[in-house]
Parts: sequence; C-alpha cells; structure tokens
Amino acid sequence: MKTRLASPEDVASIARIYNQGIEDRLATFETRARTTEDIKGWFSASYTVIVVEDAGLILAFSAIFPYAQRECYAGVREFSVYVSRDHRGKGVGRIAMEALMAEARKQGVWKLLSRVFPENEQSLRLLGSLGFRRVGTYEKHAQLDGEWRDVVIIEYLV
Repeated sequence: MKTRLASPEDVASIARIYNQGIEDRLATFETRARTTEDIKGWFSASYTVIVVEDAGLILAFSAIFPYAQRECYAGVREFSVYVSRDHRGKGVGRIAMEALMAEARKQGVWKLLSRVFPENEQSLRLLGSLGFRRVGTYEKHAQLDGEWRDVVIIEYLV
C-alpha cells in the first residue's frame, strides 16, 4: 500500500468511499450521496486529500480543510478519514491518517480537529492510538434521520 496526494482523476473512487460512509450512518451527518462533481469541488477549495492505494485501487482517503475563515485559525484544520467497507479493520485508516498528519506538519498546521459519533468506536480507538485527545462531547449536535446525535470532539496538536 502507498499513499499520495489525491488528484482529480481519483474523484470517482473518493465519492464511492465517502458514499459508503454516508450510507452506513456511522461517520457523518450527511445523507445525500455525493457525485463526482461534488468531490471535484474539493480540488478547487482549500482541501488537502490523501489517498491510500494498493495495486491501483483506492482503499481509503483522508482530508483536511479549513476550520474557519478567520485569520487567527489559519493553522487549524478539520479532518476526515474514510475507508472502503471491505478494507476496514485492516490498518488502512491508520496509514491514511499518518500520511495526513505528516502532510499537515509540512503545511505548518498546528491543530487537527474533528467530531466523531460516540458509536464509532473503531475510529475513536484509532485516533486515540495516534495521539488525538478527547476534548468533550457536543450533545444533540445535529439530527440524523430525525434523531438527535451527540459527537465526541477530538483534537491533535501537530
């Protein structure tokens, strides 16, 4: 397996993996499937996307994007990581996150943060093992399929 910066040619694979995460209802509040056009927009925005591939097949992606527009938060990035269903639990998410963390350091980012559903124990374990800390919980952060969901706030000082 190898990691690299994603390119616009990867949008179909990224959309496929992201849409699996949307369908599973364990990683995002999003409910609308993303098209390749949606993902192409990431490449014109301030996103950095890393893919993990094996023999030309993209198995996972991780991404960082601005936390806020205010200049004082210029070194803070939100992040996401998604692994193809058939490759979960095999260390691919760790590879994606380690590459993303290294890229964030190169970019001068000083903090990575995200929110994770408490039920997503696999992601919370992975992030904890990489040095992310739990800051707290946002209760009733948003609704998913008509139900209020909490999220665990996590951060990593790069």
